[in-house]
Amino acid sequence: MEWQTALIDFKQYLILERGFSKHSIMSYSSDVERLTAILNNPIPSPEQIDTATIQVCLYQISKSHSPRTQARMISGLRHFFQFLVLNKVRRDNPIDLIESPKLGRKLPSTLSTTQIDGMLDQIDLSSISGPRNNAIIETLYSCGLRVSELISLKLSDLFFKEDFIKVLGKGNKERLVPIPQLTQDQINHYIYGTRQTQKKTKGNEDILFLNNRGKALTRAMVFQIVKDLAIKANITPQVSPHTFRHSFATHLLENGADLRSIQMMLGHESITTTEIYLHLDKTHLKAQLLNHHPRA
Repeated sequence: MEWQTALIDFKQYLILERGFSKHSIMSYSSDVERLTAILNNPIPSPEQIDTATIQVCLYQISKSHSPRTQARMISGLRHFFQFLVLNKVRRDNPIDLIESPKLGRKLPSTLSTTQIDGMLDQIDLSSISGPRNNAIIETLYSCGLRVSELISLKLSDLFFKEDFIKVLGKGNKERLVPIPQLTQDQINHYIYGTRQTQKKTKGNEDILFLNNRGKALTRAMVFQIVKDLAIKANITPQVSPHTFRHSFATHLLENGADLRSIQMMLGHESITTTEIYLHLDKTHLKAQLLNHHPRA
């Protein structure tokens, strides 16, 4: 089997059987492509390549990529070769004998409410994109969405009478997330203002956040909007859309929300992923000890 044929079949498998998002499929595909790009001639086929050859390739990649990138690539390749095993193209998965680099758990950076307000103050609400950008920042922070979830949000996903929005998360899993009245007001201001008069391209009529050409926003565009506002507000280090998601979870925890509820709102499959926010605020942990421990 040729690598290109195997990759096409792998993508179909991820779409039809695993229900992975476009972003995940692109990441896994790039992992396979990166491996094949550094294989020496004659290039072994997907059936023939062995663990030793892959380890040599990963060593070359380690010279220019971080341990986190290496670990993600190993994970992607493991999925690819497991697919070949399932389809009886191979008998074994050569990645099973390769260990991922040890990664320390990095605490996510967050913004204070003052910093978030400072970024919102930089938005020119009289401009065409102002109401949209204002609604984007409010939605990222008030609902804790991933950027992929934000750009795929539809008008038909808004259930404002019930104070919820429907979010399509990782693995095409849907969840309902509560949305505050203030954020609803900002979204409605955008919908019945600049968005209403805007021409929409075919297929994007139901997409909530549109660019100036009437198409859905891209991930890169949202990153740029956030980056520009952070620079104007003199906030360092660099802020990304995901920073608002971290801030959402941290501020909820600091104000007494339970971890299980935060997990459900974030759409984390495992609560261990959500537990990282317990380590962010030592003041909150100290208060929990003083309030609840019998020796406190």
